[in-house]
Amino acid sequence: MVARGPEVLTRYGTLRGVVKDGVAAFLGVPYAKAPVGPLRFRAPEPAGPWDGVREATAFGATAPKRPYAPPLDALLPDPDVAGDDCLNLNVWAPWDGTGAMDGDDAAAAGAAGAGRGSGEDGRPVMVWIHGGSLVHGSSAVPVYDGTAFARDGVVLVSVNYRLGIEGFGVFPDAPGNIGLRDQIAALSWVRENIAAFGGDPERVTVFGESAGAVSIAALLASPLAEGLFRRAVVQSGAPVAQPLATARRTTRAMAARLGVPATAEAFAGVDRALLLAAQTEVTGKGSPLTGGHSFQIVVDGEVVPRDPAAALSEGASAGVDLLMGTTTEEYRLWFVPSGVTDRVGPVVQRLLLRKAKVPSRAARVYRAGRPGEKPGEVLGALATDKLLRIPLNRLADARLRSGGPGETYLYEFGWRSPVLDLGACHALELGFVFDTLDLPETRALTGPDAPRDLAAAMHAAWVSFASTGDPGWRPWDPARPVMTFGPGLPSLVEAPREAERRAWEK
Repeated sequence: MVARGPEVLTRYGTLRGVVKDGVAAFLGVPYAKAPVGPLRFRAPEPAGPWDGVREATAFGATAPKRPYAPPLDALLPDPDVAGDDCLNLNVWAPWDGTGAMDGDDAAAAGAAGAGRGSGEDGRPVMVWIHGGSLVHGSSAVPVYDGTAFARDGVVLVSVNYRLGIEGFGVFPDAPGNIGLRDQIAALSWVRENIAAFGGDPERVTVFGESAGAVSIAALLASPLAEGLFRRAVVQSGAPVAQPLATARRTTRAMAARLGVPATAEAFAGVDRALLLAAQTEVTGKGSPLTGGHSFQIVVDGEVVPRDPAAALSEGASAGVDLLMGTTTEEYRLWFVPSGVTDRVGPVVQRLLLRKAKVPSRAARVYRAGRPGEKPGEVLGALATDKLLRIPLNRLADARLRSGGPGETYLYEFGWRSPVLDLGACHALELGFVFDTLDLPETRALTGPDAPRDLAAAMHAAWVSFASTGDPGWRPWDPARPVMTFGPGLPSLVEAPREAERRAWEK
């Protein structure tokens, strides 16, 4: 008898992972062919089969990217794993086998160890789509470790997808939204294979944060993703997409800097390091509030036929249960370390608000309601609500009016990190959702004393939502219930900061 890792038989071949404390992990599993050579700047093609047993014990290659610029690089870990085969995913699953295999039936025994079948016999599945402004991030970020979800009965999948110009560039000779197509390919792989890991392909919940949440909002509006998931969690992102003509400006700006035509064929001939350098230079000064070059989901007529906000408000994915929310002080991740909160005075604040087309009535209400805050902090509160809280409230209201079968739940994360006075900033909730507070990469943002009971409560809510469709509080209704996770114990608050929300109404 030889002790070896757990094995699972997928449609493409047998995988061997690692097991610890009742959780099996299968890492770096290809869901599509490597996007190199003739497949670069093309829609993903399904991964090919392999012979024998494929080792799945280490994270796969990450999509080409550059690290975060200081000071965010110290706060947001972003591992870089070399290799071309970046279209891969990871699976964490509850495992009741011993991992000791004898004979030729290892794969079948491994699948049985994970838990049989699909349908009512299978476990809920959660598929994580990472954020990073569509230019950073990967599934290898330690904060996203899926062990706690598997410990609590969920089969957790995390996905890599193409980023930046290779994932979201706009070319006349390439399909649009390539990175979004990657995500759909990964979800198709999950539907075909997750039962082998004990998961139920009919109980899939997609969840993501920031650019991952924006991606999920687009998937909710995409006919190509229909039927691939039953529930969705949108964390600190909103339904938004650019027209092709607008998004094409970023590609053209890069082409001008590189001195090549703005075509996929020309870009494929440029050294990848030069591409990434040009990408950073062109997008470095872009801002979601004031504009500038960036990479965005685009309305391409196929993956995203129309503006996702309009499509969702008019009933797209009305049958999908939806959990969504923000942190209370999203803006502080960018404004505080960079010094914007201190540098912005009343005059600059007014100029920036005018450029961002913030209604003057809203600005007056926020200033009046926050007399002790600096102009930069008031600007940040307005930015948080304009970009995130108000669009999500509007979507919740539209879903309520439509009377569709899918329930809608809202949350807000308000615990304040002491690190660099970041407060309840963007991305702070991630270590709580994944219950990974003990990791040094999580503590870089939370500090060493983040409340474990709050993490337990938030993590349990996500597990419950994926399992039953109910995170544990009242669904959206005219009283506007929002579950607030901190400061202090979780509590249901009706219509938080209602005067500020109303100030955005036309």
